[in-house]
Amino acid sequence: MLLKQLGYLVTLSREKHFGRAALACNISQPALSGAIRSVEQELELTIVRRGQRFEGFTPEGEKVLAWARRMLADCEGMRQELRQEAGSPQGTLRIGAIPTTISLIPLFTQECVRHLPRVRHQVHSLSTTEILKRLESFELDLGISYLDGSHGNNFDGISLFSEHYVFITRDEALLEGRSEISVQDAAAQPLCMLTSDMHARRSVDAFFQSFGISIAPVVETDSIFALYAHVRCAGLCSIVPHSILCLEEMRQELSAVPLSPTLRREVGLILLKQRQRSPVLKAATEHFLGMDLRSRVAGLGQYDIFDYGAAVRNDDKPA
Repeated sequence: MLLKQLGYLVTLSREKHFGRAALACNISQPALSGAIRSVEQELELTIVRRGQRFEGFTPEGEKVLAWARRMLADCEGMRQELRQEAGSPQGTLRIGAIPTTISLIPLFTQECVRHLPRVRHQVHSLSTTEILKRLESFELDLGISYLDGSHGNNFDGISLFSEHYVFITRDEALLEGRSEISVQDAAAQPLCMLTSDMHARRSVDAFFQSFGISIAPVVETDSIFALYAHVRCAGLCSIVPHSILCLEEMRQELSAVPLSPTLRREVGLILLKQRQRSPVLKAATEHFLGMDLRSRVAGLGQYDIFDYGAAVRNDDKPA
C-alpha cells in the first residue's frame, strides 16, 4: 500500500465524486478507481460504496480513511522535520477560524511571514463544529474559536484574548454623548445580525434573553462583510464582537460603543491533542502566543472608531 493511494482516498472523501477526485489528483478516473481497488484487495475488504456514482464509504472504509488521514499527517510532519533548516520550518499551515475572527487573521499570517518565511498559509472561514471536525480528520492544523468548554477532551484550548460585544452604527447622532448603550436600547434599533446558527449570534441571543429581551433583526447574514455593508449602506445597526473593528473600513465609516452590561467571550487557539506536533505547527503556535494579542485588541471598541483610527496611527509611531 502506497501513501499516494491513501491520498487518493482522502481526496475522494473531500470531493465525493470520482471524476473531481481524479482531476484533483491529476490522474485519470480509471487510474483512481484502480488504485482504490488495489487498497481494497490488499486489505481484503470493501472501502467504497459504488453505484452509478460515488455513494460514500463503508463502515470499514471510514476506519481506513481515519487511519489514512493520520498517516498522511504524520508523513507531512516527518517531511517538515527533514526539511527544517536552523529553526526555519517549511510547509503549509492550515488555519480554520470562525467568521468573527477572520479580520484578525492577517495579524497571525503577518507574524509568520515575518519570522517563518518558508511557511505557506491556508485560511478557512468555518463554524466551530466544522473546525473541530476538520482538526480531528487532520484537514486543519489549528483552529481559532471561542473557548467555552464545548470542544471536548480531544482538543487543547489556549487563550488569546477576551472579546466584548459592541453596538455599531453609521449614525453618529444616535451615539452622541454615549460611552455605552444598554441592551434595551440596542435591541430597539433596526438591526442586521449574524444568522442564528452562528456561535456569536447564539451568545448574543442568550445574553439578551437573560434580561427578558428577544432580538428581532431586520436582516440576518452569515457574512461579516454583508453585515458591514448593511450597517454602512442600509441604515441598520448591529451588535458584534469588538475584534472585528480591526477592519480598516469599519474604523473609517462606523461608530461603536460597548454594550451595558458587558458581554465577554474568551477566544483562543484550538489544537488536536497529540503526542507530537509538526515543526510548522509548533513554530507558528509559539509566534502566535508571543504576539500579546490580548493587549493589541484590548482598546478596540473603547473609542469612537474615528478616534480609534487616530489612536492606532499614533501607536505606530516610535516613542
